[in-house]
Amino acid sequence: MRLGVDEPIALGPFRVNLATHRVFRDGVELDLRPQAFRALKVLIENPGRLVDYKQMIHEAWDGFQVSHHTVTVTIGEIKHALGECGCWINCQPKFGYRLEIPQSEVLIRRGWHFCNQYSRLGFERALCCFQEAAERDSADFRAFEGISSTYLMLAGFLMRAPRNVYGPFLEALERAAALRGLTPELRSDRAFALYVCERNVSEAESELLAIQPERPKSALLLIRLALICLGGGRLDEARAWMRQAEATEALSPELAFLGTVIRLFGREFSAALKWAENTLDLYPASQIGRAFYAEALDFAGRADDAHAQYRLASALSPDTPWIRADQARCLAQHGQVAEAGAILADLRRVRDNEYVDAYHVALLLDALGKRDEAFEELERAYDEHSYSLLFAGLDAKADGLRSDPRFTGLRTKSLGRYSAQACGAV
Repeated sequence: MRLGVDEPIALGPFRVNLATHRVFRDGVELDLRPQAFRALKVLIENPGRLVDYKQMIHEAWDGFQVSHHTVTVTIGEIKHALGECGCWINCQPKFGYRLEIPQSEVLIRRGWHFCNQYSRLGFERALCCFQEAAERDSADFRAFEGISSTYLMLAGFLMRAPRNVYGPFLEALERAAALRGLTPELRSDRAFALYVCERNVSEAESELLAIQPERPKSALLLIRLALICLGGGRLDEARAWMRQAEATEALSPELAFLGTVIRLFGREFSAALKWAENTLDLYPASQIGRAFYAEALDFAGRADDAHAQYRLASALSPDTPWIRADQARCLAQHGQVAEAGAILADLRRVRDNEYVDAYHVALLLDALGKRDEAFEELERAYDEHSYSLLFAGLDAKADGLRSDPRFTGLRTKSLGRYSAQACGAV
């Protein structure tokens, strides 16, 4: 059966336009010469079926006689252009070629769709998709890459305890590396996990800097470097990395979140508010973007609007406790102590079964005038390997905690092996 040629068709992560003979991946056109495209087109039109040399020559070369070697070289070009997906083209020596898209493909695409929701429920659903894909095709490294990335995002967005996800993260990453090799992307994930799960700032930064020349246009890598700089109190360097990321991929959701945080940490509250408003224009369903918008409203002196936005953010993502903790902190700061206390009590009940980031609970307790309990929570954040504790050096919400003599010792302990230069920048 022949496929239509009017619209691009999906081929895994690729978009193929049979009419214009063009192939795209993530919006970037692949370098594929016309003859190679014609051979790929024959395979696409015969999915799962063996295309022997006679049929391939007849359809891709219009019957012009070429050697089997020429066909082999051309198929090799296609496989190289498809990258890790080149293994979808299977060779049967002396017979021909077959294009077989793994059963795991739909699950992997569905998993990344859920990841892009940036919610705990989305990440949990993504994890299920990737795990099922791995069960269906244990040779597909992308399934294990998806599993490891999802665990890292759950920890990075403070939705699961970093120390609890680190083991399964490493296991999945090692499976992906065994199948594909330790790619720069996997190395980047491993390096960032050192930061998120171990608070190993120095080694994480060194590894990311080593990878950066290999992936100079990776917005995600640049964003990660900016976050590491924020953890070390190096605001100007974080801004510089963010500008590079913005020049590379201006519409990245992670960049949108980072832009608000950097401006809040820099006490540029009007600029933070404007940036957060733009983020919600782009991602109106993002509970993370809305929570940062609420924070910007609060520091801009618009408490009532901040309360309204925190309520919306909490309603959008009731399974993200740190957002509720920030909501309660805002309420406490503006005298609504009873409501803030009720949220605190609920978070303590939730903690029996779910992860609640202790740093954000500490901020709430301090806003309620319970500083000793706040420092107990900061110690808990340290014990739980919460990397959000590193941001206390710049976070405006932590101004009160930083004024306490106990803060310096905790901060030094949190930075651990980080360089004296970085510590001095805080």
